[in-house]
Amino acid sequence: MEFSGKTAFVTGAANGIGLGLCRALARSGVNLAMSDIEAAQLEAARRELSSFNVRTRAIPLDVSDADAFARAADEAEAEFGNIHFLCNNAGITMKPAPLWEITPQQWEWIIGVNVHGVINGIRALVPRMKAHGEAGHIVNTASIGGLQVNPKLRNGAYAMTKYAVVAASEALALDLEGSHLGVSVLCPAIVATTLYASAQRRPERLGGPFGRPSPEYAKAFHAVGIPPDDVGRRVLDAVARNEFFIFTHAEPREWIEARHQRLMAGFDALDRYQARKDGE
Repeated sequence: MEFSGKTAFVTGAANGIGLGLCRALARSGVNLAMSDIEAAQLEAARRELSSFNVRTRAIPLDVSDADAFARAADEAEAEFGNIHFLCNNAGITMKPAPLWEITPQQWEWIIGVNVHGVINGIRALVPRMKAHGEAGHIVNTASIGGLQVNPKLRNGAYAMTKYAVVAASEALALDLEGSHLGVSVLCPAIVATTLYASAQRRPERLGGPFGRPSPEYAKAFHAVGIPPDDVGRRVLDAVARNEFFIFTHAEPREWIEARHQRLMAGFDALDRYQARKDGE
């Protein structure tokens, strides 16, 4: 995969993993259409990235708005021409809660950003990327939570949306099989981002910002998370090698193996049931 001189559209680009992706892309000579719901922070990030001797454009965007995403794609294409890389990275989380306590408005918010945001990106940009015929790649940011529900974190609503991103990525890879476009799904564990402050980014149409995380919680989050720039470098290496699943942490292997064993236990139970039935 050649990177230099191509263009990427990155959502959630103002900070965190999105900014880490942008830094890695810029170091490889990729021009950047950067989008985020936080316009001021996005412009600050754009100014930083413009020092990498690549072209940059900041496009404020609520990814859950399909029409706005289509307009953003038009703007990026008008500025740069062909888009080669799409990083559907924007995402939010909520505090742990039993599923029955999550309100319809909260479901609309988390599904709107984490699921519809990815689908809106695919709908707005993948047909254009297919049409121009040049090599490219789509990276959808899921989570290690998209492969198992962690019993300690109890982040069921978040995990549900990230499971959907994994499934969408698997479907998209099949849809694009044999084409000039590759697909990856990024499944990180904890990264030192501002994901914990998601509530501050809720759009007004869904109730507006609410709550503030404590400084202690923010400090702890950054203490255990890996740097976003490490994730950006990992992703570019994986894209260059056309890897589908992109992992950033070794520890979750045990979590995924435990879930796989639980799945196999279900099949074992079916075998026992059928043996009993056949013996009747």
